Amino acid sequence: MNKHSKILITVTLLISVVFTSCKKNSDGPTPSDKYLVSYKKVKTISNLEVDAALNYLSVLYPNAKTIANKAVSGVTVYKITYNTTFQSQPIIASGLVCVPTGLQKYPMISYQNGTITLHSDAPTVAADTSEMGKLYTFLETVSSTGFVIAIPDYIGFGSTENTFHPYLDKASTIPCVVDMIRAAKELMNSHNLNVQLSNDLYITGYSMGGWATLQLQKAIETDYSGEFNLKASACGAGPYDLTYINNYVLGQTQYPMPYFLGYMLNSYTQLGEITNNLSDIINEPYASKIPGLYDGNYSGDQINSQLTTSVDSLFTSAYRNGYQSAAEFSSVRQTLSDNSIGAWNISTPLLLLHGEADTFVPVQVSENLYNDFLNLGVSSNMVHLVTFPGINHTEGIIPSEIDAINWFIQIKDGGK
Repeated sequence: MNKHSKILITVTLLISVVFTSCKKNSDGPTPSDKYLVSYKKVKTISNLEVDAALNYLSVLYPNAKTIANKAVSGVTVYKITYNTTFQSQPIIASGLVCVPTGLQKYPMISYQNGTITLHSDAPTVAADTSEMGKLYTFLETVSSTGFVIAIPDYIGFGSTENTFHPYLDKASTIPCVVDMIRAAKELMNSHNLNVQLSNDLYITGYSMGGWATLQLQKAIETDYSGEFNLKASACGAGPYDLTYINNYVLGQTQYPMPYFLGYMLNSYTQLGEITNNLSDIINEPYASKIPGLYDGNYSGDQINSQLTTSVDSLFTSAYRNGYQSAAEFSSVRQTLSDNSIGAWNISTPLLLLHGEADTFVPVQVSENLYNDFLNLGVSSNMVHLVTFPGINHTEGIIPSEIDAINWFIQIKDGGK
């Protein structure tokens, strides 16, 4: 068991011993609610439990001490459902909203989680004892530092689990997350929770969630700046440049997480963005297996076991040799480009975080993006890069979120 797992297990046990589950039925929207459909209180975590969990975390990660010191209340966690759209059609999605129990005015954090394949790993569904459930519980305790935290399930999970998950699809991800934030605001402002919400918004996420967070930042700055007062964005180990990722993988002999690749190709072919058959890109027997592996019943490890880490065995020779220029793969190139996100003249402070030993999403992705921002003339006071020596993709989750929350606290409290 690695350090990451031990930490999350301990934090969860400290909390789950005495937290109160609530049997309250779902409450519906008020006439003023456009996005919120229902909400239900699912747990409360006392100030004492929060302190115990975060103080333990700070023993293992000393820079988490700031978070522990700022914990001033308990937390109430709600499950919500809300109106959004998918492929231009209305759909009711779901997520968690974590609310401090203190009587103050709080900003919001939107947290975008990383890649999951199991329906049982969705934020609103995951058991507290599961690996993902432990991570969500850690995030719930962070709310005690003075933030309302919204955690969307994403399309394909929670209340929308009968719909396939549009993995790394910009057009689907942005409205799902934006509408979750809107619904969380309606919950706070219209339902007498005795907590006030400011208009300040902070956003963060890791891996796929880092990618989603950067996509969200650009969408807010471009399209929703009058609606949200975005204060800061912290993105961990995201596959921002999918073309670079594709080239990186094809240049390797082995790639340790083939289920990421199958997930992406399966998503884009179902969306109709990639017009090739999977067998044009992926060798048999793997091409035929992929559509059945992403139905919510298999973990990433289980999917990996049905694929291969050998790049030559996974990808067809036509794709390996012709991806960059062959006309038959033009839809692949276009789709990866359309769903990538590069540098622009940001108006919100941005923190990029990445483990230097990451072999799933190489650190060069974040380094290239950081340099692209600087080359555009973005000030080094606006964009920051923090890398973690010797840390791989999985090990980077907690250090990245600790740094993100510490930074958000500093900004919220008047720091630079």
